[in-house]
Amino acid sequence: MEGLVVGWEEWVALPELGLPALKAKTDTGARTSAIHAFAIQPFGSENKPFVRFGIHPEPGNPDIEVFCSAPVVDKRDVTSSNGQTELRYVIKTPIVIGDKKWDIEITLTNRENMSYRMLLGRTALEGIAVQPAESFIQQELSYKLYGNVKRRKPVKRPLRIAILTREPNNYSTRRLVEEAELHNHVVELIDTRRCYLNIQTHNPEVHYDGKALPHYDAVIPRIGASLTFYGMAIVRQFEAMGTFCLNNANSIGASRDKLAAHQILARHRIPMPTTAFASSPKDTNNLLSLVGGSPTVLKLLQSTQGKGVVLAETKKAGEAVISAFQNLDANFIAQEFVKEAAGSDLRCFVVGKRVVGSMMRTAGGDDFRANLHAGGSAKKVTLTAEEKKIAVKCAKVLGLTVAGVDLIRTDNGPKVLEVNSSPGLEGIEKTSKKNLARFIIEYIEKNASSTVWQGRTRG
Repeated sequence: MEGLVVGWEEWVALPELGLPALKAKTDTGARTSAIHAFAIQPFGSENKPFVRFGIHPEPGNPDIEVFCSAPVVDKRDVTSSNGQTELRYVIKTPIVIGDKKWDIEITLTNRENMSYRMLLGRTALEGIAVQPAESFIQQELSYKLYGNVKRRKPVKRPLRIAILTREPNNYSTRRLVEEAELHNHVVELIDTRRCYLNIQTHNPEVHYDGKALPHYDAVIPRIGASLTFYGMAIVRQFEAMGTFCLNNANSIGASRDKLAAHQILARHRIPMPTTAFASSPKDTNNLLSLVGGSPTVLKLLQSTQGKGVVLAETKKAGEAVISAFQNLDANFIAQEFVKEAAGSDLRCFVVGKRVVGSMMRTAGGDDFRANLHAGGSAKKVTLTAEEKKIAVKCAKVLGLTVAGVDLIRTDNGPKVLEVNSSPGLEGIEKTSKKNLARFIIEYIEKNASSTVWQGRTRG
């Protein structure tokens, strides 16, 4: 677009999507532009596909929702800045910046936790001069423009919610059902292993007990570690159907792979105990020395609830455990043992962008593991501002909406042990005396289309 000059951030409008004002960040490192979208629902025929989606145009204000629809021009694999690849719908629509208007392609992805609802990629910026040190060179708009968009009365409508679980009677499942029903929603418990998939381009389905499951407003994945791969496939299918999933498949996979999770956290400068990974038996001594020698914590990559976590108090014990893991072809990490933590850790329960509950867990007897399933005890705790900030950032960089973040207090400040994508409710609700199930259901209500600002749509 000749003659146009933009800064590293600009106000834009997407008139045919009913979006009169969005703050966009220019990103010449990305090929295609991207926009925040939730409740993505494909429809139409194979020859003429469309997609419907919602957007919260103003960050931090979920009360403004605009639903849009547009023709689908493509579906592409896009790799995000944290290395996660996602298959996205691509639409084509006019964009307005200043007094210029032209068509661009945009991919749809959930950017709920991002500061900018839109990124402008280099294909949309062809012929445009970008001034990386300047911002808002063109006409400034305002979110007040959404005051001119016809608003429907807020509707507290019942939602149809599915919980993917193999444990319908455990505390967490029962509490989520109880709280959802108190909010007048309908909950169905789905055995994850009994789901099977009909994978089609324009009409993906999840089948169960001989028939296709209906459209759900939201899905809550409660997937056990032993079923991670299959469970991720089921969640991914619900995402393809346009269902709001409390945690998406990519974020569940990243958190379950302890090595990948630690690498993502390290990339974002989140403090952790020193962690090392090796495969060859010849590297055992070097591996142990990297984490400060004995005692050393050794963790299987797929461990949960403290299972598969061993404290090797001597070098000889460390070598023996590593040898046993390697003989079993089991992947593991070695981690620095933080003595001053004194067998205690902090569980921070994150929903959305804040910590809504916390507790301190302490190991029982001679065990160093603080997990309640391993015999630990729990008590109330007041988190510092830094601990809350780290917990929220952990969930954000892993892409988790709901997360249990485990921290330890060290002489050098809080450090992250791990992040859980299906945190249990029992211990932390009883200890903190907080209704965490309610926070989860209220988050779903705000993000599964219960209150609508109706923008102008197409299709």
